Amino acid sequence: MEKKSFGGDKKLPMKSLLAKYERKLIDTNVSKFPKWIEGYHLTLLTIVWSLFLLLFGYLAKNNIHWLWASSVMVFLQWFTDSFDGALGRTRDTGIPRWGYYMDHFLDYIFICAVLVGYSFMLEAQSRQIVLFLVPVFGCFLVSSYLAFGATNEFKITFLGAGPTEVRIYIIVLNIALIIFGTAWIEKILPYILAASIILMCIVVFRTQKYIWNMDMAEKRARDNNQAEQ
Repeated sequence: MEKKSFGGDKKLPMKSLLAKYERKLIDTNVSKFPKWIEGYHLTLLTIVWSLFLLLFGYLAKNNIHWLWASSVMVFLQWFTDSFDGALGRTRDTGIPRWGYYMDHFLDYIFICAVLVGYSFMLEAQSRQIVLFLVPVFGCFLVSSYLAFGATNEFKITFLGAGPTEVRIYIIVLNIALIIFGTAWIEKILPYILAASIILMCIVVFRTQKYIWNMDMAEKRARDNNQAEQ
């Protein structure tokens, strides 16, 4: 039986504002890592950053300036997540399937840690809304992974934004919370939840339509082949 090559470590070109500059930064610096650091070390560090996010979010309920430390964790997660795959490919580590699985499983853990960290600082009703965002944001990840299974094309940018832009949004949100407090975010959280659900529906609709068209194109090709025989 012929083995199909694995494509999970080969993402589609990222279509976001910072993608080009991020790619250049990674390609320029990936060779500068010490020999004893491997890509899978960077992948597993997301566990550390996520645990610290939970801790700093809990501490921020009494002193909101702990969000500066949370922002550092977000930056460090961007750094390790950006370079883990590139480092593995550069050194030919040979574990793309493990990297795909663990990298993206831990991405979900990281998102959960971000949201749970915020929930510690909010009142009960707002906390429930934040926790509702966990499955909504999870749907973006699930859609991406299932689409890869259906198309063998791995896409991680949605509506012009990718993981890097999302991390920047989180850091900007942290700064706004430090400066203005949490009262304003509690007022708009229902709208954030509603907007997130709408965006998720748009992404799922566009993705299923793309996959449907792939199926229809293959069906027409089969029908044409049968007609010619």
